[in-house]
Amino acid sequence: MNYPVIDQDWFTEACLESGSAFSLELHSKLHEEQSPYQKIEVYKTKKFGNLLVIDGFVMLSTRDNFIYHEMMAHPALFSHQNPRHVAIIGGGDCGTLREVAKHSCVEKITQIEIDERVTRLSEQYFPELCTANADARVTFRFQDAIEWMQHAPASSIDVIIVDSTDPIGFAECLFKKPFYQTCVRALREEGLLIQQSESPLTNWQSITLPMRSEMNSAGFAHTETLFFPQPVYPTGWWSATIAAKKDLHLVRDNDVKNLNFKTDYYNYNIHLSAFAIPSFLQHTV
Repeated sequence: MNYPVIDQDWFTEACLESGSAFSLELHSKLHEEQSPYQKIEVYKTKKFGNLLVIDGFVMLSTRDNFIYHEMMAHPALFSHQNPRHVAIIGGGDCGTLREVAKHSCVEKITQIEIDERVTRLSEQYFPELCTANADARVTFRFQDAIEWMQHAPASSIDVIIVDSTDPIGFAECLFKKPFYQTCVRALREEGLLIQQSESPLTNWQSITLPMRSEMNSAGFAHTETLFFPQPVYPTGWWSATIAAKKDLHLVRDNDVKNLNFKTDYYNYNIHLSAFAIPSFLQHTV
């Protein structure tokens, strides 16, 4: 369980599971509102740019969001031979959408975010994340993603990116077998799903391994977890899990070695090393 501790000078998110806390020195509060779904706050920090907080949980900062967004998009897209249609579940800040749009082979991007206010506030306070919002390939659906997936045509999507909040509240169902079954049905034969899977230090047994099991029982043939740093998230170490209907490997390696767009974290060596499982976790998979 996490909870915010806010005074005039600092925003602190305490994580009881890890017995740790992360703090950012504040300049000012820029915005606060209660949407129909959640409490949304935006702060200006002194060293990390703007900070987006939802229900007391840090979502992103201007300074370090590129790591998460690049790792949620590029490893999966370069592991698919021809990703034409990409669906993003959640991702209201549009940073992952920006990264997906860098792939010229992608013909259609559908983003399904339940809370439109997250996107509109991101356009205002994080415009650098929203540079692809007007891309002709992009369609926004502001609705329940579970319901959208249930009605998605079979074999119509190549890659599904689940860029959700933690598995609590209305997001909890996104980590369960029934949701993954709808994803299996909607994905084409070579389809992939990638989903943020929390901190390996504190959530490997409680969240990551159970979601991998749910993915497999839903019909995915193969799952792998990749690891990356994320300073503003609890423990500073994060993960994402990829589920494949068939095989999972880097199939567009020459494209990664010769990237035709700019990245700040992701590259060929990062892709390969991100899938290396730390020794203390190897016996569990």
